[in-house]
Amino acid sequence: MRLLTFCFRNLFRRKLRTSLCVLGVALATAFVIAVSATTTRYITVIRSMNVLFSGQVMVVTKGAIVIQAIPITRGMLPETLAADLKEDFPEVEDAVPALLVTPSIYFGNALLPVPENFTLGIPVDKWQKVLGLIVLKGGGRLPANDTCNEVVVGGSLASQYKLAVGTTLQIRGHNLTVVGVLDTKSAVLDRFLVMSLRLAQEIYGYQGKANIILVKPVKGCELQNLAAAIENHKDYKDYLKALTEEERNDIVQPIFAQIESWNIGIQSVVFLMSLILVMTVNLMSVSERRRDFATLDALGAPISYIFRVVIFEAALIGVLGGIFGIMLGSMAAVVLASFYTNIPLHLFLPGLFDIVTPTYMIQIFATVVAVCCLGGVLPAINAARMRIAEVLRAEY
Repeated sequence: MRLLTFCFRNLFRRKLRTSLCVLGVALATAFVIAVSATTTRYITVIRSMNVLFSGQVMVVTKGAIVIQAIPITRGMLPETLAADLKEDFPEVEDAVPALLVTPSIYFGNALLPVPENFTLGIPVDKWQKVLGLIVLKGGGRLPANDTCNEVVVGGSLASQYKLAVGTTLQIRGHNLTVVGVLDTKSAVLDRFLVMSLRLAQEIYGYQGKANIILVKPVKGCELQNLAAAIENHKDYKDYLKALTEEERNDIVQPIFAQIESWNIGIQSVVFLMSLILVMTVNLMSVSERRRDFATLDALGAPISYIFRVVIFEAALIGVLGGIFGIMLGSMAAVVLASFYTNIPLHLFLPGLFDIVTPTYMIQIFATVVAVCCLGGVLPAINAARMRIAEVLRAEY
């Protein structure tokens, strides 16, 4: 406690300089968190897309660009292809046509574009097979059949637009009734509108078409073998592409690797600047307190004590800057996520720890303190090497 008090008093002899140093470390920490945490969250969300069609081969047109489970080109397939695949390959247990688009939605009389939300059309009787266990919030149900104008919406959409069971929304002139709200932890499904395939085809003008055929293999058949058989079949090899989960991951893995390298580069540069800043401030502080350190040495204080004092002062800068930086960076990350998705800020606040996880906060805090301590090593060595006689002769 005595050491802490002594360090605080010495550190804030020059209040403006120390405050600016703490502010610099805080801003560096905030920048790292705001950029890295937001980017990492986006990568996590994109990777979670692959969970949509787990255990199934995703058949698309040959030239389609697919990010995880999301085709971002509109290459269309005949809906009847699902039945053809099931007939042509005994290894196929089931084949389901699906239409996945990213529209803007409109409901009520207001024009409200929803950014990068997804509409998924699947035959109603295949929902559980394609999406797995579907859990709905209280009072919800699945659409009654393929001919009704009923939809299920993700929880994030429901919160943003105050949608509930029984609410009517409008998409391209079609009045639809919300019959269920998805209860899911998936950030992707939270932004989904799920409806029958027939209804999606009618709304978006793709009658009889689908852009995905989801193929489930029979028990014991490997996904890779089935995908290869489909792509090499004489009737399909010129215009179909069959992707397994691993292949869908491989498509975006180089992008993820580049983003992660970019994050590491940003952190390295920012923390290096923080190290130089802390080192400079501590060197100035040690130079101004040469007489104090020489007096301590003359009174019998061990060299290790002087060394610890300087390191501890650098650590205090890291602790203060880290705390303020984490608070500021966390809020900045939420604001950035809201800005780039156009999802209201208040919907992100409850999920703050999903964007900036406690583990990541602790990791960044420990890194900041360690970098600041490292920045105090050279000043501490200078302080410990002072010659008592020369300093006292110069100062007194």
